Amino acid sequence: MKQFLLTLTLVFSAQADWKQWRGPSGDGHTDANLPTRWSEDHNVKWRTPIPGKGWSSPVIEGNQIWFTTAFETLATEAETKERLKKNTGGVPVYVLSKVRLHAVCIDKQTGKLLHNLEVLVKNEPQWVHKLNSYASPTPIIENGRLYCHFGANGSACVDTRAGKVVWRNQEVEVQHENGPGSTPVLWKDLLIFHMDGSDQQFVVALDKATGKERWRTARSGTMHENPQLKKSYGTPIIRTIKDRPVLLSPGSNWLYAYDPANGKELWKVEYGGLGFSLVPRPVTGHGMIFMSTGFMRAKLLAVRYENTAKPDIAWSYTRSVSTQPSPLLVGDELYFITESGGLVTCLDAHTGEKHWVERIGGNYSASPTHSNGRIYFHSREGVTTVLQAGKEFKVLAKNQLEGQHMASAAVDGNAILLRTDKALYRIETE
Repeated sequence: MKQFLLTLTLVFSAQADWKQWRGPSGDGHTDANLPTRWSEDHNVKWRTPIPGKGWSSPVIEGNQIWFTTAFETLATEAETKERLKKNTGGVPVYVLSKVRLHAVCIDKQTGKLLHNLEVLVKNEPQWVHKLNSYASPTPIIENGRLYCHFGANGSACVDTRAGKVVWRNQEVEVQHENGPGSTPVLWKDLLIFHMDGSDQQFVVALDKATGKERWRTARSGTMHENPQLKKSYGTPIIRTIKDRPVLLSPGSNWLYAYDPANGKELWKVEYGGLGFSLVPRPVTGHGMIFMSTGFMRAKLLAVRYENTAKPDIAWSYTRSVSTQPSPLLVGDELYFITESGGLVTCLDAHTGEKHWVERIGGNYSASPTHSNGRIYFHSREGVTTVLQAGKEFKVLAKNQLEGQHMASAAVDGNAILLRTDKALYRIETE
């Protein structure tokens, strides 16, 4: 099996199942040779309509593709008005009287629907942002178990072979304000996720076999006194740093490092300014952690941890920084795209020096994917723009699908799997 070593002693293979958000390494990379061009009637092996509503990305194990979705019952106008009296934010939201949260399984070869399981039900769930959904966090799959997370609405484990729920936990709650967004990670026997609400902010680990809470660590860094500026929606990533596993965990105003075994804080780095409602997942390489600080005053930070006694900020970049899609590191170049307008930036990862900034158009929530020297950016409008990776800007293709595209891609063999609000597509060269 062909293998290669990433900077942080991270090995994965081209044939590895896509078990978590952004793939085997959690950073959007694949060795696959993905197609460059497609349309509704070209290079689409199958297209399966999707039930419900959700923005979670597909995950794959064996012959199964899994994702989550929500079946919504809207609140009445009177109920909405009454419940929103507690809303202190200023963003557009929608309110439900009930939500049924499902895990959906598709046969990866045929596109046939195999399972549509109700895993959790929540009456009067918190409101969510109109661009969000109740099934936005991506599940994670391992050894016949699918771990689904829906923020304050709960978490659940599914036996993927039997198609049955193993456990449920609806005891971990915060006030999200904009709905759930943080995706979980697995480490040994733990399921770990962020709960950064306006009311309280912490990281928590559940026993993956039982769903019982194993540890909980409150955020220790100072934050703005306004509760709306304390919330965040980031996803952690685990890397080996100085010969030990470290949970890299972005929250409001701070990047934290924890011991994943027990939640002990190892160190933290302040952003040097306001940073909240953070969504992008960090990426790592060259002895640094690359991350966006979130909304309002977004910065792209390179946090150095090698050859230094204490992690610090090596460089920062402040123009047209991504607030939703995660960055992508390809060799010595770092790429990111703005949520609005599709402005792509390519920087030297070592120094932060700008190579180019170009507009490809569209609006973006999905994180990009790298395959064989090509970068795939997926817009909400259903357009995937394929760029040549490198110090010179070059568009290779633009591909249009129907529907709204919020989820990040998944990869199976040399096929790319794309979820829109209407369908799941398997796209591969015919």
